Amino acid sequence: MARRSRAREVVLQILYQEDLNPDADPRLADEFLRARLKHDENLIQFGRYLLIGTREHRKKIDMQLERFADNWSLRRMAATDRNLLRLGAFEIIYSDTPARVAINEAVELAKRFGGKHSPQFVNGLLDRILKSIQAEGADPA
Repeated sequence: MARRSRAREVVLQILYQEDLNPDADPRLADEFLRARLKHDENLIQFGRYLLIGTREHRKKIDMQLERFADNWSLRRMAATDRNLLRLGAFEIIYSDTPARVAINEAVELAKRFGGKHSPQFVNGLLDRILKSIQAEGADPA
């Protein structure tokens, strides 16, 4: 598994845990990140960037997901899918990760951790977000 893919996987696990247990101590997340990424400082920094960014922009990201998820509310989505979408949308909207890479990474995680239809669902929704951004003229890489 590619190094950054591993960091995304660990961040997904943290986002999932926080989604189901919103009162969890955020310091535990950093300890988990450090331990799971074997104290590789570059990966830990990347993981922190993804985690903090997704947390900070969660409300705006959730509004985008609600906007493009036809006939789906966030609370109706599987927790894994919901958090994969948040992570992928953060990378598409706010990071310098090429948008197609962010989508592909999210789809791969959906294949590993989601249900039977998760990869198609995640791909379709993130693609809608990307096309909307491109149509508005803010073409992410």
